[in-house]
Amino acid sequence: MSAKLKLLQEMLEPIVESLGCKLWGIDHISQGKHSTLRVYIDGEEGVTVEDCAAVSHQVSGVLDVEDPISGVYTLEVSSPGMDRPLFTLEQFSAFAGSKVQIRLRVPFDGRRNFKGILNGIEGEDILLVVEDEEFLLPIDLIDRAQVIPQF
Repeated sequence: MSAKLKLLQEMLEPIVESLGCKLWGIDHISQGKHSTLRVYIDGEEGVTVEDCAAVSHQVSGVLDVEDPISGVYTLEVSSPGMDRPLFTLEQFSAFAGSKVQIRLRVPFDGRRNFKGILNGIEGEDILLVVEDEEFLLPIDLIDRAQVIPQF
């Protein structure tokens, strides 16, 4: 996780929790002069549109005052959804047995994209089974990971 994302998480987590939700994760996507700050929230019973609106209002106020992101950006607050992104070792562990898609920042074993069954964690590594082959992927190399919904 980048230093900017860590700062944002430390800044926003108490706000989200004070509104009765849990901060699931944060994505900051730069797109030229504009960027998107996506804040994922979750709760015991899921989240409602009203939860997202309340968190958005409070987070927006803090971001306006603290100004941690330079330039123009769009704030989005949403539920992680069925194809939820995974950010922490705890989240990876909780979704052991699920099918996931992982994209790495740099190639590992000659590839950046993996799709397989999440077999858990081992230390700071994610254990992934892809077509009967096991991979230990360092969490620090993961750019994006998400659960693939099974219907």
